[in-house]
Amino acid sequence: MRVAFITRSTLHSVPGGDTVQVTETARYLADYGIQADICLTNEKIEYEQYDLLHFTNITRPSDILFHIKQNKKPFVVSPFLIDYSEYDKQYRRGISGMILKPFSSDMNEYAKTFGRWLYGKDVLQSKSYLWKGQRKSIQEILKRAAMVLPNSEAENNRLREVFEINSDYAVVYFGVDPSIFAPDRKTAKDDKMVVCAARIEGIKNQLNLIKALNNTTYTLLLIGSPAPNQKSYYEKCRKIAAKNVIFHDRIPQQELIQYYKKAKVHALPSWFETCGLSSLEAAAMGCNVAITDKGYTREYFGDDAFYCEPGSPESIYGEIEKAASTDCQTALQKKVLCRYTWQKAAAITSQAYKKIIS
Repeated sequence: MRVAFITRSTLHSVPGGDTVQVTETARYLADYGIQADICLTNEKIEYEQYDLLHFTNITRPSDILFHIKQNKKPFVVSPFLIDYSEYDKQYRRGISGMILKPFSSDMNEYAKTFGRWLYGKDVLQSKSYLWKGQRKSIQEILKRAAMVLPNSEAENNRLREVFEINSDYAVVYFGVDPSIFAPDRKTAKDDKMVVCAARIEGIKNQLNLIKALNNTTYTLLLIGSPAPNQKSYYEKCRKIAAKNVIFHDRIPQQELIQYYKKAKVHALPSWFETCGLSSLEAAAMGCNVAITDKGYTREYFGDDAFYCEPGSPESIYGEIEKAASTDCQTALQKKVLCRYTWQKAAAITSQAYKKIIS
């Protein structure tokens, strides 16, 4: 079987958790006799070469609409449904923040897509998106999909509730590579070292994390590059950061290991997380996890993480304090390495493909 993974045009130039999921799932699908080619939405795709198409990022529906109108191949969707509404309404600054405040989440995403196209920052693949809008475009995609592959039951429930669909689905959880992120009991954990590995942007909320730990006894290491359209946010983070806050550009996954080995805590107080892939990787290496309570994180981490309110630096600091003073959550480490691996993700994905093709 041959499958085209069709994903956002900036998958490699602006890498994120979806970059890891797509590349790792494609790699492990080979173990099940499936050739998965990674294609970008702005590339010409020879559809006839493939048995099935696999789209990602439902919040960019124009990209998907374009391709499903070009051919009649069956397709699946990994939604990666992120809700930016709380951040957009309450915490986004500048002119865009003022414009987006009064409107619904769907209207905000439509405005952002239209703005990127209008100012030449992105290509609008499907012009029909302009009159269909965000919500109707997503509904059309979900209803036409042979199967939806959400990253959690919570994500699937939200899709059904918000878009009023009842698609066939299979949950494909995010994963880790145990050959990279393996327990290391030889390296002593530093109770005062906190790592946050994430692209630096408003939704990831590094600003409040810095406010929480500024001038404390903790060393905060922020690993990640600024999002292309959020340089001012990055500069603001650097401007307010005290001497105990260290910035490090994005590094390959393998190089994260040295920091996960030493850090007692991985912190990710985002305004929304589907999972928090870096938190999953850090947990596999024995870090305690302080993470947002917004999104689908509880389905992954259960009672084994320390949940903070992203709008409150006091809450963030308090949960980091608890995480730093608590013994390493070995139960979470074992759960991640047993339940959340890319091998398992590929296995479930391959079953979904075969169900559709058969």
